[in-house]
Amino acid sequence: MRIEVSGRGLDLTDAIANYADTKCQKLLKFFDGVMEIDVVLAAVEHGDFSAEIVVDVVKHDRLVSHSKDSSIYACIDQAVEKMTRQLVDFKEKLRAH
Repeated sequence: MRIEVSGRGLDLTDAIANYADTKCQKLLKFFDGVMEIDVVLAAVEHGDFSAEIVVDVVKHDRLVSHSKDSSIYACIDQAVEKMTRQLVDFKEKLRAH
């Protein structure tokens, strides 16, 4: 299982990369079929940041979550929270079948 953190238009510090990596590690406990997680952090206009998390899972297309906030850390938290919900819903859908 691989987690890749990248930045667009911002200096990706070790602290930010480690924070995103730590938060994304928590996604693994919600679904065992996670194959890869890509995190793209970007600086957008007026000092805001955006985060995109793309998760490759078995038996499904990629799951994607987006968030935008004035704090990069809050942005990561929101995107992880949205992805958590998607993974839980997907797991429940598989159990129902």
